[in-house]
Amino acid sequence: MIEKSNMTIIGGTRGLGKWIAEHLKNDFNITITSRNETSGKEIAKELDVMYNSNNIDAVKDADIILFCVPIVFMVDTIKEVAPHASEGSLLMDVASIKTEAAEALDKYAPENVEIMPCHPMFGPRVPTLERQIIVLTPFENRSNKWLGRIKDYLTKANCEIVITTPQEHDKYMSIVQGLTHFSFIALASTIRKLNINVKESRNFSSPIYSLMLDMASRIVYQNPYLYYSIQKNNKETENARKALIKESIYLSNLIEEGDEEDFVKNIVKSAQHLDEREEALIRSDKAISMTSQKANILTKSIGKEIGIFQSYSKETHVGTVEKVTSKNVILNTGDEKVTMAISNIDILSDSELYEWKKNNLKLEHHNLNVLLPSGCDEKYLIQMFTHIDPVISAEIINTNINDSKTEYTFHYTLFDEKDKAYVEEYVKGIGGEIQ
Repeated sequence: MIEKSNMTIIGGTRGLGKWIAEHLKNDFNITITSRNETSGKEIAKELDVMYNSNNIDAVKDADIILFCVPIVFMVDTIKEVAPHASEGSLLMDVASIKTEAAEALDKYAPENVEIMPCHPMFGPRVPTLERQIIVLTPFENRSNKWLGRIKDYLTKANCEIVITTPQEHDKYMSIVQGLTHFSFIALASTIRKLNINVKESRNFSSPIYSLMLDMASRIVYQNPYLYYSIQKNNKETENARKALIKESIYLSNLIEEGDEEDFVKNIVKSAQHLDEREEALIRSDKAISMTSQKANILTKSIGKEIGIFQSYSKETHVGTVEKVTSKNVILNTGDEKVTMAISNIDILSDSELYEWKKNNLKLEHHNLNVLLPSGCDEKYLIQMFTHIDPVISAEIINTNINDSKTEYTFHYTLFDEKDKAYVEEYVKGIGGEIQ
């Protein structure tokens, strides 16, 4: 990839477009566009990238033009902008449905411009490109210059690259996205119409039910317009939905008719078709056991200080673990008792807790005069002092030599005033005379 190429992101103020601008700005000179000039300028300032309110003007010097608008506007936006792309530039889109966008790019981009429809298989919640799947659907003889460069860039970012055709992409997406989304949306809708108290149902939940409910919630909490677009615009998804509904009715009829044999045969055949039984069990076991593992760690930490990061609120709480149930942990921070769902937290490691306290707590500052043999190497004295467990930092601020001994004045910091006595006992224990 050419270093610091110019990239224009059409629709770069929200969602995946904004994520791309934020995470690729160190590698490209990025310009974002938006129909709302006020918010566009604000986002550009926030991300430290350039903004242009005019799509046509924004692409005149662009090496790469990335279309990140909603699916329903994708074809019209490509039709508007693509003819103005500079010779030798690359046009890409990030739509989750590829056939229509790919055909639009092929139709409206000048012959001296390359095109490469793509689909990042992740949303704007992921922290980095690393280990993310990117699907590329290059056109024959229309990406000769850029395909190798894009692959090299993504490979260096540790992405997993899948190369296919737009048609094949949409066929698999009708299952990977379309059928999956539709199943969970239908499940959530059914629970609602059955008037089930979801919070109460969790009291009876098995690990599988909890995991399923979390996945359904994850789907319905996000952009419903995007899910409708995926269902409506990918023609292959209609076939998948109809097949699911037909199969559901068939299986339901088997149960109502008491046909155990055919019902069981159906499950056995499905298990054989899905394959990867052991791998699937291992992956699902890990997902199910994550909450249990955290509960076990928290239970062993009752009465001890730990740090907890709450995924939903993005807040870190530090305190003493007071109580642990199968679903919640109660943390006493000293100022209040915080109840958190175990499924929504991460437990800080010792080093992470140390750094958080170092950056967020008011430190206790102390001076200590210690008489030690003259000739001690001050570098090693400071190392010794900072290795005392409660000590955060230490320095020697004064020395006073008296014959065979020297009085050293240490300035040191602690998290807690009560640790001052421990530090003094430690220094006495190694032969220091406190003055």
